[in-house]
Amino acid sequence: MAEFEATRGMPADSVLVFGVASDVDLMDRWLPPGLSVSGSGPGLLEAGGELVPGTGRHEGLFRASEEQLRVEWGGRDHPDYAGWLQVSDATGGTSEVTVHISLLDERDDSQRAAEVRELLDRSLDQLADEVVRYVSGSG
Repeated sequence: MAEFEATRGMPADSVLVFGVASDVDLMDRWLPPGLSVSGSGPGLLEAGGELVPGTGRHEGLFRASEEQLRVEWGGRDHPDYAGWLQVSDATGGTSEVTVHISLLDERDDSQRAAEVRELLDRSLDQLADEVVRYVSGSG
């Protein structure tokens, strides 16, 4: 089993950041290249791309809780994959996002861990860029 986590400050309040992060239609703008998602019904997502195990698209579970400012997901047909994203308030009208990924069928390999951490960091940077676009009105 391998667990990965990354945190980044965001240039807007937690409610706005949660709105951007939980919007399935915006996720492809900030998720890592090689991963694409789309809504496939209430509480469901379809994921595909080179970062998704196997071939084709896979169905996953998705839950966004505005009260908790939390997004959770997991593989429906790949139960060894799950994750969550938590938004919390910070100072001065900013916020912080933490993303946690659990890969239950993956061994703890230091090279793979570095790759996953880099993808998480890049995704959080892209999420911050998306939040800036949204705040500036060009999103």
